Amino acid sequence: MDIRVDPALAAPPFEQVRDQIAAQIMDGRLADQARLPAIRALATSLGLAANTVAKAYAELEASGLVVTAGRNGTRVVGQTVADAGLTEAADAYIAAARSRGLDTDALVSLVRTRAAS
Repeated sequence: MDIRVDPALAAPPFEQVRDQIAAQIMDGRLADQARLPAIRALATSLGLAANTVAKAYAELEASGLVVTAGRNGTRVVGQTVADAGLTEAADAYIAAARSRGLDTDALVSLVRTRAAS
């Protein structure tokens, strides 16, 4: 796992760590069930406080990309589990759009417009 924190960036260190780990999960560099480094070990290697890495891990867990199991550490969640959260969100979006009278074409158009911005 390759993570670099740049103090010159506007993004706080925990966001940089979170975003880089998330990117590595999403592009497959961190495989399903891969174990992330211990919080203290990663913090030490990056020159950060343990709480900074802990916050990044907590946000990754809240987003469904990793799961923490106490002394068993933090592991990458399989894409099928992570994708399930996205599927639920998509279903809720579709239901809300349909209740407002949007058809499939309007729904897709809205998503494309928002994704491009």
